[in-house]
Amino acid sequence: MTKLLSEMFEKVKHWPAARQEDAALMLQEMERQGTEIYNLSDEERRMIDEALKEVERGEFVSEEEMEKFWLRHV
Repeated sequence: MTKLLSEMFEKVKHWPAARQEDAALMLQEMERQGTEIYNLSDEERRMIDEALKEVERGEFVSEEEMEKFWLRHV
């Protein structure tokens, strides 16, 4: 076990039970996905490159637009 992971487990012991459950579920999902390194497809790489260029140009969605998006998709 890495030092960082060991330190985090010590901290997690003091979290509220619901938060500990969230952490456990996240780790469970990571375990389900396996230990292989994920390789991006060409399409995923293209989309990330496009998004990074948008960030460089300062193209962001406003907080208001994001809130409307989440309200439509919850």
